[in-house]
Amino acid sequence: MIRELRTALPLALGLSLLAAVLAPTAHAQSAPCLDPNAPTTVEEQRLDDRLTPEGPAVGPELTRLGGFDDDVALFTTRLCATTTRAAARQLADGAGTNLWRAAVQRARTPQTWDAYDDRPLYWARLQATRALRQWQPPFTLTTTERAELVDRFDRASRGITDARFGAGVRRVAVTGFDPFQLFGTSVRRSNPSGAAALRLDGLVVDTPRGRVVLQAAVLPVLWGSFDQGIVERFFGTAADQAPHAFVTVSQGRPGRFDVERWAARWRGGFQDNNDVGEFGPVPDAAGWPQPAHEFIETTLPVDRLVNAGTAPYPVLFNRSFCEWRPGSPPGTGPVDCREDEPTPGAAAASGGGGDYLSNESVYRANRLRLGLGATTVAGGHLHTPELGQPVDPTALTDAAFERERRAIADQVVALVSVT
Repeated sequence: MIRELRTALPLALGLSLLAAVLAPTAHAQSAPCLDPNAPTTVEEQRLDDRLTPEGPAVGPELTRLGGFDDDVALFTTRLCATTTRAAARQLADGAGTNLWRAAVQRARTPQTWDAYDDRPLYWARLQATRALRQWQPPFTLTTTERAELVDRFDRASRGITDARFGAGVRRVAVTGFDPFQLFGTSVRRSNPSGAAALRLDGLVVDTPRGRVVLQAAVLPVLWGSFDQGIVERFFGTAADQAPHAFVTVSQGRPGRFDVERWAARWRGGFQDNNDVGEFGPVPDAAGWPQPAHEFIETTLPVDRLVNAGTAPYPVLFNRSFCEWRPGSPPGTGPVDCREDEPTPGAAAASGGGGDYLSNESVYRANRLRLGLGATTVAGGHLHTPELGQPVDPTALTDAAFERERRAIADQVVALVSVT
């Protein structure tokens, strides 16, 4: 039996209604306080991408279809009316939190546009952060202050600052991810791990082993945000509330779930959503205890997850990892990939989940767990099946795409509930 921990979001819903009155047709880029020539990120620039020359821009259209266009319009209207730094910080925190909670509420409510769709939140967030970068306030705003405002909104709109466990026998902190690899017609990609996180946040699940309370967040596909400690912020906040498990989730291989055995201290260089690649050991995040480990082994209840009988996808235990043998400089030379135990003194090359941000999310979460001495807390990673795209390259959705995302997200909920 699944119930919601937060059943009503009057502030978020009230803001949406107010937006409809204040600015029902406003477009963020046309607001008088915004400079359209101000620099924005590569990720934000994709807001202008279209599937066909005559079609709508994909990001704003998904925002509209998901019901968040009024929220974006209201945020821009309020931003233009902001006259002090303190008010700007308050707006970034409040509007970001309201957007996150509205997205969680939307994920649990039948919608004209699929409730399982994680993309409206992603694109609405980017419209708001672009507005913050283009904002011309009536006072001097330094580059550092502007970056802080963007960071505050971004973290709040991801659920990073909203982890509040209720009473339960078990408390589980979970993360999913934004869509990624958004080039060409792939700008319409979805990420089932992010869709699952929206459905998981605030849920209370009654299981044969007792009540499970879940708190979730959605991580960015950005090396820079990981450098700044976004993973540690979420799991560190959760750790203060005596959780029983840390579970990171991301999209993986076709047709199967994987419980990953090993997380590795290595970045393989693949580009993120800002087209930035990073290669080398996973750096520390300032302010958090982070002991040095080349590999960290999962402590999730693997047998229970594999044998839970969830459907429709098989759940497998992936034991693979890759290393540079002792004496080989990390990042050069042949890589040894196996399924047994890492060699003492070897340098990590990749975990079972690879050497990208999914691997780094579980590595950082569990490096923090070990640094905090939380050895009784279970920790590990689930890779979901890969989600395809609508068959028609000009379509934003189709029935098969929605069914596949729904099946993956529902199985994530079932698996996380048995950790």
